[in-house]
Amino acid sequence: MNEKKMKNITVKKIKSSEAPFELLLLADPSHEAVNKYLKKGSCFAAFEGNKIVGVYVLILKSVDTSEIINLSVAEEKQNRGIGKLLVADAIRRAKKAGTKKLLVGTGNSSINQLAFYQKCGFRISGVKKDFFVKNYKKPIFENSIQCRDMVMFELVF
Repeated sequence: MNEKKMKNITVKKIKSSEAPFELLLLADPSHEAVNKYLKKGSCFAAFEGNKIVGVYVLILKSVDTSEIINLSVAEEKQNRGIGKLLVADAIRRAKKAGTKKLLVGTGNSSINQLAFYQKCGFRISGVKKDFFVKNYKKPIFENSIQCRDMVMFELVF
């Protein structure tokens, strides 16, 4: 079993059927979207003891590209390095799969996430205009800003 440890946190692959929906919904409010990409990707969870405190979903987009589709840390566990541990784990797994770059997208209104991914070494690679307006039934607001566009990031190995 592949595991990555940080203090008392262990990251390991889990079955999609065991994915912590409440955490995945913190990063994506659409049950439908979460179910869809859980079927396409692999789910990895950060455990503190027996409790899941973080999660991400990784998909293989092409022979040379992987993408983090959802990454979330329990609100009470944020700002403790768990998110960075999850990203490091995704990078390690993407490299091991032979891909040459890792993508991740976040909303234009997700101010903390925009900074977070850049701190992790990702560079802005594009914007999917009106992604959230076209793909979500209800408007999403964060930081008093409507989430309209998906800002795409990439990390090239």
